[in-house]
Amino acid sequence: MSIKQNAYSDGLPDFRNLGVTARILVAVNLLAIGAACYAEPTWMRAIERFAGEAAFIEPVLLASFVVLYCISPALASMRYLTACALVLAITLGLAGAFMNAVHSAITPTGEVRALARILVLTTVVVLGLLGYLRLRAKAYSPALTEARLQALQARIRPHFLFNSLNAVLSLIRRDPKRAEVALEDLADLFRVLMSDGRKFVRLSDEISLLERYASIEQLRLGSRLRLVWEIDSAPQDALLPPLVLQPLLENAVYHGVEPGTGVGEVLVQIESRGKRVFVRMVNPFHPEHAHRPGNRMALDNLRERLTLFFDAEASMQTSVTGERFKVEIEFPHLTERPAGEAEAP
Repeated sequence: MSIKQNAYSDGLPDFRNLGVTARILVAVNLLAIGAACYAEPTWMRAIERFAGEAAFIEPVLLASFVVLYCISPALASMRYLTACALVLAITLGLAGAFMNAVHSAITPTGEVRALARILVLTTVVVLGLLGYLRLRAKAYSPALTEARLQALQARIRPHFLFNSLNAVLSLIRRDPKRAEVALEDLADLFRVLMSDGRKFVRLSDEISLLERYASIEQLRLGSRLRLVWEIDSAPQDALLPPLVLQPLLENAVYHGVEPGTGVGEVLVQIESRGKRVFVRMVNPFHPEHAHRPGNRMALDNLRERLTLFFDAEASMQTSVTGERFKVEIEFPHLTERPAGEAEAP
């Protein structure tokens, strides 16, 4: 099987993302603390020096965050070096303006030297941070490719395909119309599985795929699978990575319903909570099958995909309560695709 993968392309991170902002904030303050400790002989003097430097650093940092937040979509559409130059120019301009405002009482010569020192240090820090963010993006790019390959290997399981085709074959003579619908559902499912995993999709499309997959599993398992849908409050226009909901349901069926001997109930709940989307899936839990192959890999793979798309703004929690296994996912309610990403046809 050959899978076409797009090569990594340079690009600035989304400065509207909480994870990116937090990393920059922590890195700049750690650099300032390190510089203060290096310049002063004692901890007390280092702390005093850092407090004085923070009075300059934090306003400039905050102003930079505000500006970069506003122009982040424009930066994403620019060439990488052009965008980097613009970020550097904005930061230098803000640092210079603030320096001029708070040090107007310094003599002209001293002011020039102080300004030159601030601009040089700001340049070094900005270029260092841009380099770090670029290296981090490149380091995670292979992980996205690997995540997609693992997703395909984990989700197109031979036993699922074999059992589904057998179920369709058993219907061909006694219910050919239903068999035709099942084959169409299978075709749609595999079409999505083989599509580019780097594009955001609408939640409405993911729900439609989820329902098709549920129909196939219902055909296989019959009355053993009971699905409870609570999706009336789902924000249909929300964007999310492809193949988030279907693997969750597949995991619930494979590890929660199939090992049991009776009826297995699976709850699918999707709703909007302010500016976030909440997904919960609950299925039966069988302690004796807790280590069935693939469970941890599937969940870890999904957690990695959410991190790659949403960084620190997405979360995934798993828990066991009695005889029920629960997976909960939260991610931002985005309705517009990032700049430079076209909508999938």
